[in-house]
Amino acid sequence: MKELRKKTILTLVSILSFILLSVMILVNVRYYAGEKEGIMRSLDILENKRGMRDPEGQKPGEEAPKPDERRMRPRDMENVMIMDYEIYIVEIADGAITKVFNAGNSSEGFDANAVAEEILAKEKDDRISVGNLYLKDSAYRYRAGESIVILNAGEIRKKLWRLLIESIVLFAITEAAIVFISGLIAKWITKPAEEAFARQKEFIADASHELKTPLAVIMASADELESTEKDKKYIDNIRYESERMNKLIKGLLNLSRLENGEDAASYREEDLSLILEKTCMAYEAVAFEQGVLIETEIEEGMSFHCNKEDMEQMAAILLDNAVRHSYKDSSVKVTAVMNKGLIDIRIVNTGDPIPEEDKDRIFERFYRGDKSRSRRENNYGLGLAIARRIARNHNGDINAESADGKTVFRVSLKK
Repeated sequence: MKELRKKTILTLVSILSFILLSVMILVNVRYYAGEKEGIMRSLDILENKRGMRDPEGQKPGEEAPKPDERRMRPRDMENVMIMDYEIYIVEIADGAITKVFNAGNSSEGFDANAVAEEILAKEKDDRISVGNLYLKDSAYRYRAGESIVILNAGEIRKKLWRLLIESIVLFAITEAAIVFISGLIAKWITKPAEEAFARQKEFIADASHELKTPLAVIMASADELESTEKDKKYIDNIRYESERMNKLIKGLLNLSRLENGEDAASYREEDLSLILEKTCMAYEAVAFEQGVLIETEIEEGMSFHCNKEDMEQMAAILLDNAVRHSYKDSSVKVTAVMNKGLIDIRIVNTGDPIPEEDKDRIFERFYRGDKSRSRRENNYGLGLAIARRIARNHNGDINAESADGKTVFRVSLKK
């Protein structure tokens, strides 16, 4: 249920965050585009007000203006004052600055002459430049050999940065609210499923406990029966099926215990390397009978805060699974290393690959890929579910992959 709630929260947060981020980006892009458009429009207006009419745009019968008449005169500055920007018109003659007119109040720190000198040094042909308004303090229109119209974009840059920072702060605050609200919504959404799952676990635990006593009586009675040659096969069947049922009940009780969570007080600092080595040694005989060799490459001295019995059970389940599904005369390799606070355990065997559609389902309770084979081996599909629950109770997880004839079960445990 914790995984379900986490996925629900992640889904809600992802959707709402995407919408919020899209709105924030749209606002900043629209504001930026508006400012850039305003600058371009102002530079165009100034170009028209300067009386710099090209011959193509000359009215019929109108005499073309002389070069010295095309420059803006001081009285033309009245037309510029209606704009919200700080504008400088720089007149040029013979590649040098002759006059600088200013529209509006001059800003401290803005040197129009220096900007004009920089433009003259790098520009050769007519050009309009706005650039990145987040980084540049000026925009200009350059008329080669005649004039430069410079717009002080310093205040615009400050406004853009202010809006961007405010957007980021607002996004962070809203994101925190989204996470909190998503948690409440996820709790409300998953509550019916949690209640149903809790009732299911309670039923399984209660039923398993209730079945233990009559099963024990059946098994004891079967052992006490005096069998004749005729009755022997029936008594053997009773014992066999009783053992199968006993295994199932123990598995259900164990899984129910693990799903209820472990008491952290029962955890101790254990030598995980030693636990894995002993488990591998215990399975060497079983593997040998099936023509399988167990190879180990386990880093020494790996200390881990855990429940020792659970770690032994998890290793035994994975080893048993690997041995049972290995080809004859092949090997099972167990490796374990610690890297940057993460313990990486891998159990690799050579055998039939896990079908792609089964890679996630094999960790579900009661799921069996090959049902006929599982029944012959008294496998109820609880082993891998128990192993994954143990790993998750110890701040880790288990995943399976099959490729190139190899099946790898990987256990990742965080220190």
